[in-house]
Order: sequence, then C-alpha cells, then structure tokens
Amino acid sequence: MSVLYQRVAFIGLGLIASSMAHAIRRAGLAAHMTGTARSAQTREVAREIGLVDQVFDTAAEAVAGADLVVLCVPVGAMEAVAREIAPHLAPGVTVTDVGSVKQAVIDAVAPHLPADSHFIPGHPLAGTEHSGPRSGFAELFDNRWCILTPPEGCDSPALDRLSRFWRGMGANVDLMDAPHHDLVLAVTSHTPHLIAYTMVGVADDLRRVTDSEVIKYSAAGFRDFTRIAASDPVMWRDVFLTNKDATLEILGRFTEELFALQRAIRQGDGALLHEYFTRTRAIRRGIIDAGQDTDAPDFGRARKHGADV
Repeated sequence: MSVLYQRVAFIGLGLIASSMAHAIRRAGLAAHMTGTARSAQTREVAREIGLVDQVFDTAAEAVAGADLVVLCVPVGAMEAVAREIAPHLAPGVTVTDVGSVKQAVIDAVAPHLPADSHFIPGHPLAGTEHSGPRSGFAELFDNRWCILTPPEGCDSPALDRLSRFWRGMGANVDLMDAPHHDLVLAVTSHTPHLIAYTMVGVADDLRRVTDSEVIKYSAAGFRDFTRIAASDPVMWRDVFLTNKDATLEILGRFTEELFALQRAIRQGDGALLHEYFTRTRAIRRGIIDAGQDTDAPDFGRARKHGADV
C-alpha cells in the first residue's frame, strides 16, 4: 500500500489510536505520525514504546502541518479539542474521529473547524476492554467495519482518500448518515453495554451472593458481561449522555421484550420461550457467518500482543 497521508496526528493515544498507529505502520500508509494525550504519563509511555514518530505536549503542536487529524478522545471532550486545534490546522486538512456517537460529535466539532478543512466523522467498530498506548495492535481492524458519516456536500476526493486509508488498515468501510448510525449503534453496542453494566451491578448488590462466588463460579454469559463492563467508564458515560434519545428508545423496546419473557416464564409458556430463543439464535449464526466473530469457546478473543480481542 502506498502512502496516503504525509502527516497523521492523533489527539488521544488510547487503544484505537495506538492500534491505528500499528496498522498504519504495517501498511505504510503515512510518512510521519504525531500524537498527544492529556495525561503526561500516557505521553511518556507513548514516547518510551515509540508509538508514533513524535509525541507533543499539546494538541496544537501535534496537528501542525498534518494532512489528517484523528480525534481519539471521549465524545464529551471533542468540542474543547476542536476549539484548541482549529487555529493550527493546515489548509485542506481532513479531520476525522473514532467516537461511538456521531451526531453529537458533528454538533460539537464542525462549527469550530476552518472552512477549508474536511470534517469526515468516523467510527471503527472494533475494540477490547483494554486501554492506553500499550493496548493497541495492528490486527484490531482486520475484517471489522468502519462507518463514515460524511456531511452533506462532503469533498469526494477527501472521502475517497479516508475510505482507502481505513481499508489499508484492514477494515471494511460503509457510509451512513449520523442519526441512523446512532440508532444502529444503540442497538448493537450502547444498550448492550448498559445491560452489561447493570447485570454486573446486580451481582454486586446481591449480598446473598458473595464476591468470591461471583468470581469463582462465573459462567460464560456472566464473564462476557464483566468483559464488556470493564470498558472505559469515561467513554461510556459520554456515550450515554450524547446518544440518550436513541439509547432510551432501544432500552424501552428491550424492557418491553423483557416483560414479555418474564410473563412467559411465570406462566410456563415453553413454546414462546423456545420460539423466541430459536429466532434470536439465528442472529448469532448470522454474525459468525459474516466473519464478525467465531464460534470458538472464547468467541475468538484470543490474546494478541497483551490484549484480549
């Protein structure tokens, strides 16, 4: 793969940014990479492991001369970052992000960027429960989807270039409008995370079941809940606050379904339960058939480069 961007700047150096850096280096997609992070400790670790070519103490320094800027900070921090970097962006720069919510990011970032920049929000559907600059690995995006939500009137060459960039990192690319993205992710990610946090919270509150029993006797389902609930609390706090309408809609539908199953269990309606579980099992098979997971006992999350994937 040939170089697509001369200078890529990362604002935030966690799992996604560090995985992008490894994937970019693997494919030779950028001539030079810079980065910064809010935490001095994170910046020091990034320097120590040589994550990018230069680590700067400020976002303004990191974006200078970049032709691609990637915002890898929690959604709630996007507006402040956009304000900070706007005066220092090079003409014609493409600015993108990796946030799990898109409409709120557009509302927060777009008004502050210069008119000659190209803002193309993005969301790679890949991750682990690990964070920090040491957690990344080049294979994170392989055969995963990255959704781009270009605004109306988006520059076609800039969009094509960013799409090729993500494909070069191993991802599949799809285009979607921001509100639809937020609804889809409320179904596939946001509400499941909220349910996982809630189930782990229930176990913590149920004092008749001790902590040692929860740890010792955790079956696969609860282990998956705890894996999901181990995700970055700052990131997920911001996700729920910024995608609340879609999440509340899906949560309401989930509650209705849960009440129906509760009634079936109470009434001993085995036929309804069997039909329901058969139908939902087919969705799992579809995910495996699409190559987005495996039917291995660990659901394909083998340990790679120190991270459970």
